[in-house]
Amino acid sequence: MQSFPRPGLSESYSYGWQQMLKSFLPLLLLVVFLAFADAPTSVFRDEDWGESLLSPLLHMVAVAYAMLVLPVFNYGGDLLFVRAVREEPLEVEAVIQGFRENYVHIVLAHLLATALIVLGFVFLIVPGIILACRLVFVSYLVMDKRLEPIAAIEKSWEMTRGQGLRIFGMGLLAIPVFILGLLCLGVGALVSVMWIKSAFASLYYATDLLQQEQDDPYRVRD
Repeated sequence: MQSFPRPGLSESYSYGWQQMLKSFLPLLLLVVFLAFADAPTSVFRDEDWGESLLSPLLHMVAVAYAMLVLPVFNYGGDLLFVRAVREEPLEVEAVIQGFRENYVHIVLAHLLATALIVLGFVFLIVPGIILACRLVFVSYLVMDKRLEPIAAIEKSWEMTRGQGLRIFGMGLLAIPVFILGLLCLGVGALVSVMWIKSAFASLYYATDLLQQEQDDPYRVRD
């Protein structure tokens, strides 16, 4: 019988670890793919092109890729992590389905959420942290619930009400988890990323279940 997560810091990391192990190989391959997908932005950002005539063009390509392509991979990856913690079938094409379905919503949601968070950091940093915590469910809502960008932002704000400190704590805990993974060489770093993503997916899953129960107290979990 499937267990269900509770919306807590330790509960999310515990449940995320448990569910991650059940889908270890597919999630490992997913994280490797996402790392390769992110590589072009790192290369174009960090490479010293000097006074090359190609430099402005390459930077424009990097920006376009980061804005118009990478969000589709990341949002698809988030959807697969949600499906993993729910013990649903993991279909590989989900990581690229955003190019065929929901593409405009993914790109606009990413741009809008990023702009809000960056704007928040401009105003004394703290508002940016608050926004980053409260908008953490946007990608899940766009992919899992098929919400439009503004609706996803509003729903994420609603779902994370009263959970800001918990989400901030999960983000802080992710730092030592990742450092510990780095100390275990490359594979450990990948496993730490898998664990962190599974934990946040578990928090979303738990919060979604809780809201469904509040909306329908007589609903029976599958």
